[in-house]
Amino acid sequence: MARACLQAVKYLMFAFNLLFWLGGCGVLGVGIWLAATQGSFATLSSSFPSLSAANLLIVTGTFVMAIGFVGCLGAIKENKCLLLTFFLLLLLVFLLEATIAILFFVYTDKIDRYAQRDLKKGLHLYGTQGNVGLTNAWSIIQTDFRCCGVSNYTDWFEVYNATRVPDSCCLEFSESCGLHAPGTWWKAPCYETVKVWLQENLLAVGVFGLCTALVQILGLTFAMTMYCQVVKADTYCA
Repeated sequence: MARACLQAVKYLMFAFNLLFWLGGCGVLGVGIWLAATQGSFATLSSSFPSLSAANLLIVTGTFVMAIGFVGCLGAIKENKCLLLTFFLLLLLVFLLEATIAILFFVYTDKIDRYAQRDLKKGLHLYGTQGNVGLTNAWSIIQTDFRCCGVSNYTDWFEVYNATRVPDSCCLEFSESCGLHAPGTWWKAPCYETVKVWLQENLLAVGVFGLCTALVQILGLTFAMTMYCQVVKADTYCA
């Protein structure tokens, strides 16, 4: 009976971790594609230039693949050491995510102020050599969200040392339209506009976070259940 339970949990855990590994492959693939085609896409921070969407996806995908591989191997081999390693790694990730979420909600105001200062500092890198990712990211954000600058369009005046903005700030795009009068530019601040958009889509973000947490809890449950079954089977055989 113990052996039958072990076999059932074994194949369930293998299937779960195979999907986990394949998910990691998908995330890694998207990250590599972004890095190859878009440069350092969505690198808006001047303090953390490596913190781009592409790099985050590559690191996340690689880590998920590694955890999934350990889980698959532990399930197939019925290896207690690998199962325990998988459990501890997944638990570490879960606790890290929970800690980051709590700190984010506790220090929201401080994070807001720091983010705005850092983004304004990053504006000075717009259009400069080796900052194609930051330039593309700002152009896309200002065009799609119909906004200009971090707090308002005057943020760009300090960057250019003149009364002008990037062409992506224009109500109607045309070559050098950023040199025209302020009446032809978007007035909304990008930071607040994106923040409002995120708040409006908070339900989707919450559902995604909840699903991620449930998948991780499911993985932890499978790993510990199988570990206990292997220990029980070893004791029974002995």
